[in-house]
This record gives sequence, C-alpha cells and structure tokens, in this order.
Amino acid sequence: MRTRTTALATALAATTLAALTASPAQAAEYSSALKVRGVQYDAPGRDSNSCRTGNTRDEYLTVKNYSRTATVNLRGYVVKDATGNRFTFTANHYLQPGDYVKLRGGNGTDSDSGNVVYRDNCNFIWNNDRDTIYLYKPGGSRADVHSYTSSGNDRDGDGYVTFH
Repeated sequence: MRTRTTALATALAATTLAALTASPAQAAEYSSALKVRGVQYDAPGRDSNSCRTGNTRDEYLTVKNYSRTATVNLRGYVVKDATGNRFTFTANHYLQPGDYVKLRGGNGTDSDSGNVVYRDNCNFIWNNDRDTIYLYKPGGSRADVHSYTSSGNDRDGDGYVTFH
C-alpha cells in the first residue's frame, strides 16, 4: 500500500509541476475588474510622431471591464510602460460590465460612445520589439501587468497582442 500511495503522490506532483511549467508566466492575476485586453504596439506603416501626419493614433491599448455587474470609472487609473512613460485617466470615463476603451496615441476627442480616449501626446509609448504594460488603480495598487515580445507573442506579425 505504501508504494502505491508514494507512486500516486509522485505522479500527482509531477503532473502539477508539468502544468505549472507548461503555462507561460506572462502575467500575474490581480483582483481587478479592469484588465488590459490587448495592445496594438506597432502601428501600421512607418512610425511617425508628427501630430498632423503621423500614425501615433494607430497605436492603442484596449482596457476592458471584465466584471459582470460593476460599472468602473477610469478616472485616476494609470497606464505605464517599462521605462516609466505614463498616462493618467484624468476625466470620468465609465465602463459598463463587458465594455472596453481604446487608449490611443495622438490627439482627438475622447468619446464614451466611441469607446476611445486619446493620450494627447504624439509620441509612441509602446516599443515595437518588447515592452511591459502596467495598469494601476487610482489608489496605486496594480490592476494588471503584461509583458510582450514581437517575436514571442505576435504570431501573425500584425503588431497586435491579445492578453485576456
């Protein structure tokens, strides 16, 4: 009996270890309704920071409310990259359960009905080869974090990576 119990325990431990090592350690799970859905880290075309003719508005981050019941106000949430570039949602922007917003580069008019907020900055924020995206709650605790590499996460090469 003891041999059978030890063999079973060893098999369970091996299965658990295999399951833990087989899944990518891409992100820690945080208890937040808001999560980073995906990022268009490489805007189509040649990168240009020009406010008038550039393509920074084609680079965007999608934040989604994964709650089934709670409406979440984005005011005070902060998005950062690995080097400390940051954007703070300063206006009220309410996400209903299942709703999302695209945080775009460049200038434009924020719109709840259009699900868009502009960073009002014509510089790119996300690196085209690799970066880390942090989403912080208004109180400063982390809501979500994801790292990506163009070679490891963007299988179809379109410059977009999905996380959730």
